[in-house]
Amino acid sequence: MRWECKYHVVIIPKYRRKVFYGRLRRRVGQILRELCEQRGVELIEGKAMADHVHLCLSIPPKYSVARTIGRAHA
Repeated sequence: MRWECKYHVVIIPKYRRKVFYGRLRRRVGQILRELCEQRGVELIEGKAMADHVHLCLSIPPKYSVARTIGRAHA
């Protein structure tokens, strides 16, 4: 690997609702790892707060951050 494209991404629910509580908070990591694997992205680090999620992602240069985080599929 000759590239190193790391990005700090913050995902915030609409109106910053505190949705990452209880069971969902425990599953967020698993869900994000599965989504990253599907898109060919390495999840370096993640932290779920009550009203947002911080991610450090290593995204291949052939993909834009918008394509990776958005709904577009390759």
